[in-house]
Formats: sequence, structure tokens, C-alpha cells
Amino acid sequence: MNAARFIVRGRVQGVFFRASTREQALALKLTGHARNLEDGSVEVVVHGDTAAIDRMETWLHDGPREAEVNELYREDIGTHDIPADFAIR
Repeated sequence: MNAARFIVRGRVQGVFFRASTREQALALKLTGHARNLEDGSVEVVVHGDTAAIDRMETWLHDGPREAEVNELYREDIGTHDIPADFAIR
């Protein structure tokens, strides 16, 4: 199992970004979380199959219809403390 942490910047808060990300993660069978950060960005951490994580990255480039993604940062991370589900924090 692999894991990645994404920081998504742009108009990504107040546009159902986290809820839409959760739906996408569940469809891809990924676990992890999405949370708003104080600087207006969203952090997304996902655990799962490498191909599914790559598909999530592609989806995050655009996000839901209401969002406007200006920047996406990816960091591959270790897989300790693997969550059982995908949470919105």
C-alpha cells in the first residue's frame, strides 16, 4: 500500500471540495482524509493502490465544478497508521 499527501490551493474552501474529494476517494477505494487549512488551502491524504492515488491526483487538478484549483503539491509519504475509511476533518 502507498500513500500521498496533497496540498490544493485556489478557490477550494466553501465549494464542497472536501465532500467531493471524499466521494472520489471512496470510488477509488482510497482511505485517508481531507481537511481545510488555515491558509485557505485543503490538505488531502490518501492511502491505497498507486494507480488509484495517481487517478486521485488527476482529479484533484480540477476538483469539483465549483472549485478553481491554482496549485497542486504532492508528497509521497509512508504508510504507517493507515485509516480504515476516508474522513472529512
